[in-house]
Amino acid sequence: MRRSALRVGAMAWKETLHILRDPRTLLLALAMPVFLLLLFGFGVSFDVDRIPLAIADGDRTEASRALVRAYVEPHEFEPVAAVEAEGAEALLRQGYALGALIVPHGYAEALDRGEPGGAQLLVDGADGVIANQVLAKSDATALAAGQSRLAAAAGAIAPPVAVSVWTRYNPEARSAIFMVPGLSAFLLAVGAVLLTALTVAGEWERGSMEQLFASPLGRLEIVAGKLAPYLVLGELQFLLVLSLGTFAFDVPIRGNGPLLFAFGLLFLLGMLGQGLLISVLAKSQLVATQAGALSSLLPSLLLSGLLFPVENMPAPLRALSALVPARYLVRALRGILLKGAGLDVLWPDLVAQVIFAAVVVALATARFKRRLA
Repeated sequence: MRRSALRVGAMAWKETLHILRDPRTLLLALAMPVFLLLLFGFGVSFDVDRIPLAIADGDRTEASRALVRAYVEPHEFEPVAAVEAEGAEALLRQGYALGALIVPHGYAEALDRGEPGGAQLLVDGADGVIANQVLAKSDATALAAGQSRLAAAAGAIAPPVAVSVWTRYNPEARSAIFMVPGLSAFLLAVGAVLLTALTVAGEWERGSMEQLFASPLGRLEIVAGKLAPYLVLGELQFLLVLSLGTFAFDVPIRGNGPLLFAFGLLFLLGMLGQGLLISVLAKSQLVATQAGALSSLLPSLLLSGLLFPVENMPAPLRALSALVPARYLVRALRGILLKGAGLDVLWPDLVAQVIFAAVVVALATARFKRRLA
């Protein structure tokens, strides 16, 4: 056992020297995740504010002006033009406005009679995500304006039922708080697979595989020795990404630190094993890079729940996403960082990570043949 540990240590030291002598590996492991996290964190946002709004006030009364103020004073909507009702749609078509508030003539008179005012909001629905946010903000604004008018008409008497709403875990509904944990899993997946996808393939191309075969190292010892340095480098990458997310985007860390570390360790072991399996099968750095990127980038981006809820996917894609380890890390990171969830909640995700890591490392070891043909 001691000899085996020494041989694994020697193999790991050899691989560490390769890493230190190759600045591209350090760049891929440490600089690329930082750059991509900043790029995605600041550049990809689902938050919509200061929505450009065209205003067509055909009533021009105090009531209509109060409705317009209710829309523009909180700065959720930004007035860009005052037009007639007939010209509002043209501004939407030209892209100058995302919404158009149309207050018809007789709006105030209808309210005075106790009837609905009949104001309209035209929304540019070309982008469904933005259109839904515009509608949600408009509904909230109109509801608040209606309640304010009712309270004023009733002499400020409180309604019989008052509902208070608290948004937990991300009260400001910031995209960065939601995105950064998922981005961390995505960046770890891509970086870890690409790091090890080049190792054995590089040995084949450099012609140094013969030396490994001539050594007394067993297959498992070679695999363990090659994975160990990248596991340490991956954990450093994990801590760097989480620290940057906390510092740059104010992502909280509410949960258990050791549990967070364990999830990161198991995930990295699985993704490093996947990259090693690819490099064992490919024997070419070019093919290994392409296969590594294809097998990690797209599944981790589209099937992990990073961008789209897994529950909303069709049944075949939901079944396929169960094979994507990033799905379990995304859920675990959001649970630990944002909600303070513990092992009692996240144990199924931990078990899934253990199974995936054990399977891919076993496959990589089994496919590592000690022969050149």
